Amino acid sequence: MRGTLIIGAGAAGLFASRYLPDSLLLEHNPKPAQKIKISGGGKCNVTNKEISSSHYHCGDTNFVQKVLQKYDNTKLLHFLAKAGCRPVVRKKGQYFCPHSSSELIDILLSHRPQIELGCEVEGVEKTNQGFVVHTNKGDYLAKTVLVASGGLSYKKIGASPIGYEIAKSFGHTIMTLRPALVGLTVQKEQFWFKQLAGISMRARVEVAGKVFEDDILFTHKGISGPAIFNASLYWERGAIILSFLPRLPRLSPHKIISTQLPLPKRFVKAFLKSIGIEDKKVGELSLEEKKRLELLCRYPFAPAGTFGYERAEVTKGGVSLQEIQEDMQSRLVPGLFFAGEVLDVTGELGGYNFQWAFSSAYAAAKGIKQFLVE
Repeated sequence: MRGTLIIGAGAAGLFASRYLPDSLLLEHNPKPAQKIKISGGGKCNVTNKEISSSHYHCGDTNFVQKVLQKYDNTKLLHFLAKAGCRPVVRKKGQYFCPHSSSELIDILLSHRPQIELGCEVEGVEKTNQGFVVHTNKGDYLAKTVLVASGGLSYKKIGASPIGYEIAKSFGHTIMTLRPALVGLTVQKEQFWFKQLAGISMRARVEVAGKVFEDDILFTHKGISGPAIFNASLYWERGAIILSFLPRLPRLSPHKIISTQLPLPKRFVKAFLKSIGIEDKKVGELSLEEKKRLELLCRYPFAPAGTFGYERAEVTKGGVSLQEIQEDMQSRLVPGLFFAGEVLDVTGELGGYNFQWAFSSAYAAAKGIKQFLVE
């Protein structure tokens, strides 16, 4: 019987295994760390200069803050530096691997964890001695189980709902699951967005009390880009406010509208058409048309939905934090632990989700070690 069976050999599972020598990772992919490999354009944004619970959509910000403080960005960067990897800041305080995400993967595998690859977990049972994990390769026994199986995003690299299924089987509440850090589809009123596919521009996006200033990208499906990705994390339903300009510049009455706005001309022409204004001299605008033109500074739209899990970077929702202790142990089932994306904690773009994976994995490993000696 093992001390710990870890379900999932991603960032959280591999990191936790460093501190749990008597552990076995069960991974259904043919290789470990598949999401790390493709993250951040293949360079993996491991953390951020500014780490706090304010950058997370979660069920309990105090809980998240305490877990982050147990293993913060400073400790993570120190750990990586000792291992020979010094992440570099590239944009918006994001730390990326200097050359490739393979650097991080090599470090996470450097302690040579025991991994059973191609191992599909089918269910978990509690026994008097501990747990039985049923898989396509037979049953495994352990005193504790750590569920670090990730979310539903990136099905092409083996995303699985097994973590949520295990949690549910033991009576845990699963907060509504949704694709997040993803593009948004549009309703008929915004079909003009699709005509602008390929245009990228800076904008301000307001949603649910949050404000993001970053690039947006028009696509054939709707609207995407970093600012929209972050907005998707907090959007549930209703309107999002787009500000294409902070304010209207002083416009000459003798010149055509589209020649005076500091925005892509193709965008301006499509925007004007969408609000029923002809691209003409500013002096020819009626008072009502001038008022409509101010929508450039505050344009409300209600998305139809998202681009879905296939395009989403993460899954919003998950195992309720109300049923998890700060050592990441289930309040309902002693010896059952959770870490990473499977929990109801989702970070914004910028390394926040990997930091959560490492912080929660560290807390879980400490909790498991304490549980095993009691």
